[in-house]
Amino acid sequence: MTQETTAAHSTGLGAVFLPQLPPERLRGMVHAAEASGLEELWLWEDCFRQSGIASAAAALAWSERLVVGVGLLPVPLRNVALTAMELANLHRMFPGRARLGVGHGVQDWMGQVGERVDSPLTLLREHVTALRSLLAGEQVTTAGRYVQLDRVALDWPPAGPVPVLAGAVGPKSLSVSGEVADGTILSGGTSPDGVRQARASLQEGRRLGDRHDRHPVVVYVLAATGPGAAQRLDAERRSWGYPDGDTAIAGPAEVVADAVRRWADAGADTVVLQPTADDPDPEGFVRFVAEQVRPLVP
Repeated sequence: MTQETTAAHSTGLGAVFLPQLPPERLRGMVHAAEASGLEELWLWEDCFRQSGIASAAAALAWSERLVVGVGLLPVPLRNVALTAMELANLHRMFPGRARLGVGHGVQDWMGQVGERVDSPLTLLREHVTALRSLLAGEQVTTAGRYVQLDRVALDWPPAGPVPVLAGAVGPKSLSVSGEVADGTILSGGTSPDGVRQARASLQEGRRLGDRHDRHPVVVYVLAATGPGAAQRLDAERRSWGYPDGDTAIAGPAEVVADAVRRWADAGADTVVLQPTADDPDPEGFVRFVAEQVRPLVP
C-alpha cells in the first residue's frame, strides 16, 4: 500500500440510488439521506435509465449538506466542452458537494447509440486531460484523435480546484486514470484484493505522469441487510456476474461495517454500499448505512 493510502484519514461512506428505481423516487431518497446524516449519495448514468447531471442537480438542490456523486458519465456520449460546462455549473452552485466521474461507458450501450469508439482508452485520456484544463479555467486548443477544441474556455469556471474522477477496471485503464485523473472509481464486484491490485496499477500511471498529489479511490460494494438478505445478495451477484468470494456482503450493521473496514484497509478511501435492485426499502437502506453502519466505521 502506498504512503497516501496509509496516511490517517477517515473512511468515506456512501450509498447508491440505483437507476432501476424511477426518477421520481430520488427526492425521497435524498430526504432520507439528508435526515439520517448520510455523507454521500451516488447516482449512475445508466443507459437508458437516468441522466447523471439532471439527477445530480435535483439531488443537490433538494439537500443542504449531502455530497452527491455521479459514477460515472460515459465520455463517448459527451462532448468534453459540454461536460465541463455542466460540471462547472454544479460546482459553482453547490461548492464542495459534487463528486463526478467519467469513464468508458458500457461498450454495448455505446454501440446502440452509434458512439462506440475504436480506442476507449485514447478517448478517456483525451477527455479527462481536456476536462481538467477547462475546469481549471484554461483556454484549451487540442487536436486529438477524438477530442478537438479550438480556443475553448469557460466563462464561468469553478471558483476553486475541482477533482475529476475516472472509472476504471483493467490495468491499462487504471494506469491511465492514475496518470491523468484526480481519483478513481472502482466498480462493484471488486474485492479487497482487487483494490490492492488496482492501487498498484494506479501507482504505475502516477509514476508515468509524475503525479504526487493524493489520488482517492472510490469503490462500490454490493450489500444487503434485513430479511432474506443473503438470498437477495446471491441473486444480485449472479445477475451482475460478480465472482464468488469477498466481493459482496449480507448481514447486520456489524458485519457490513467489518467488510467496509476490509475494503478501506485495502486502499479504498470511500466505500459506497450498493443495495440490491429488489431491496424492499431503499430509503431504509440509506438510513441503515448512515445510522447503523457509519458509527462502526472509523
